[in-house]
Amino acid sequence: MSNIFIRKARIQDVKQIHALLMHCARKEFLLPRSFNQLYSHLRDFFVLAEHDAPGIRGCCALSICWEDIAEIRSLAVDEDIQKQGWGGKLVDACLSDAVTLGIFRVFTLTYRPHFFERLGFAPVEKEQLPQKVWADCIHCPKFPECDENALIMEM
Repeated sequence: MSNIFIRKARIQDVKQIHALLMHCARKEFLLPRSFNQLYSHLRDFFVLAEHDAPGIRGCCALSICWEDIAEIRSLAVDEDIQKQGWGGKLVDACLSDAVTLGIFRVFTLTYRPHFFERLGFAPVEKEQLPQKVWADCIHCPKFPECDENALIMEM
């Protein structure tokens, strides 16, 4: 039986979340997040923790964009526990949070579209996500030449 579990992120997790996300960003799996972004959006994050060890093994965030849509972002799982379903469980925690908040449309921008398609997300044109484009994408160093794939789930 695994001693890994999912919980909401805590302030003491931020440095480890940052390290995990930066490791994944260097491998071009996702875009980096600054400490400021992480502290400002800490309540958006779920983490994988271990009962008998300090630190976190993965993370994922649900970011509300508008009254009827939210984004799954910053999904990362330690390489040594990948392919065990933890990424899907983190996404499920975020989706459950969205439903609890009354949000039934959730999208993601990703370099790994097949992972999200297996979870029930469908490809969508980025132009159908105007709140995201003007809220976050406009500040991205890759804007307007975004190379991520947009997917959406309507629950």
